[in-house]
Amino acid sequence: MDFSAFVDRLRSGASPDFPADANTLAFAQKLDSQDQLRHLRDEFVLPTKASLKKKALDGSLPGQVAHNGTNGTESGDATKPCLYFVGNSLGAQPKAVREYVNAQLETWASVGVNGHFTTMANSPLTQWQDMAEQCSRQSADIVGASPHEIVVMNTLTINLHLMMASFYKPDAKRHKIILEWKPFPSDHYAIESQIVWHGLDPGKSMVKIEPDDNGIIPTEKILRTIDEHADDTALLMLPGIQYYSGQLFDMPRITAYAKARGIVVGWDLAHAAGNVELKLHEWDVDFACWCTYKYINAGPGAIGGAYVHERHGKVEWEDGADKPSYQPRLMGWYGGDKSVRFNMDNKFVPTPGAAGFQLSNPSAMDLAALSGALSVFAKTTMRDIRSKALVMTAYAEFLLDQMLEETKDDATALFTILTPRDPLQRGTQLSVLLRDAGLLDKVTRALEENGAICDKRKPNVIRVAPVPLYTRFEDVLAYVQILRSALFLPCTV
Repeated sequence: MDFSAFVDRLRSGASPDFPADANTLAFAQKLDSQDQLRHLRDEFVLPTKASLKKKALDGSLPGQVAHNGTNGTESGDATKPCLYFVGNSLGAQPKAVREYVNAQLETWASVGVNGHFTTMANSPLTQWQDMAEQCSRQSADIVGASPHEIVVMNTLTINLHLMMASFYKPDAKRHKIILEWKPFPSDHYAIESQIVWHGLDPGKSMVKIEPDDNGIIPTEKILRTIDEHADDTALLMLPGIQYYSGQLFDMPRITAYAKARGIVVGWDLAHAAGNVELKLHEWDVDFACWCTYKYINAGPGAIGGAYVHERHGKVEWEDGADKPSYQPRLMGWYGGDKSVRFNMDNKFVPTPGAAGFQLSNPSAMDLAALSGALSVFAKTTMRDIRSKALVMTAYAEFLLDQMLEETKDDATALFTILTPRDPLQRGTQLSVLLRDAGLLDKVTRALEENGAICDKRKPNVIRVAPVPLYTRFEDVLAYVQILRSALFLPCTV
């Protein structure tokens, strides 16, 4: 069976049915040879085992010779890229980011304030005031929306607050927000504070959906919760992918079900954008927000994105009116239409579409980094990224399952995979719950000593993310072999 056959099976929800020799280097390299995205690995700078120990800047990048002639010249494994399986926390650095940021720095140094209105020849960037719009166009395929429905601004939690300020309008009848029981803390804080801001009691207005015993929240349970609270719920806000378990929610079905009951629907796509295929406009989502430093790879704390359905972005003028009607929102001057933005008067006329929800002049430096990261996505499609991710995640699961099979006679399982087994209910992540809490530090230390990086969540979970843009199947095999050794199991290769 070849790579495309594995994709077809996984897209249908079936098991990939890997052969008996799938745990060999030859098999992993065969999959790599059939990978249509393998060239994209060259678009990234990956840390090396040596660079991970770096404590001072020396002018070098991983694998390069330092300006002072030291470092970067180690031989052997030290100069090989590490196994970077933590893109669900911070993506690896695209080479284009440096190029785009340097272009912005040269523009700023050369023309100063005129960079707001000057598009420089030989630059990958447009003039500063249009860079957010440029990033919106580059993001369209990633979230499944028109550029008109996307705005790049601020960071994730700020954007969640801005969207709730516009779309959460509690009244005597509808005041509840439906959320998951344990969202990323920032989401919980944002929702709770919005409820308190409106003078309401979080104990009465927050409806938390708890998972089953296996840590998963079934779609049917979400739908039952919606039915139970439909008459007094103002907003449903869930993550596209649950950060801890890696569960991918059935966004189209949940959205349609809630909206049919008069509930506004918003999604936090922090772990979904750049990871799975999204069709926000087609699914009729009201709003969504995402960060860009995980699977989109724009850098730590990078500028975020928001989606607003086109019906909420309309700016309409009635005959004889001196101001238009539009979706209420918190206002700022950069949300004003460019045709009147620099009039410097107090008559707010929003830019039609999601851009009208902007507040301040966004950082050109942040936009340059994001535009560079997004340029990598222009070399492929989200469908191809998702196809590889399906196979790669299933391959990691297969190798992990081999360890469970070898230790099946143990009184307690060596570990448990928290992430759903159904490939259509997960993204590019497997959350592994270790048997003993004391193993976490020992395992992560062993991984890091061997140049294998992952994300840990205390007391005993590691989250493994084989991001398809820069990860090889050979890397997945090597990573699991290191994990085997850390768990005191014999190597199989």
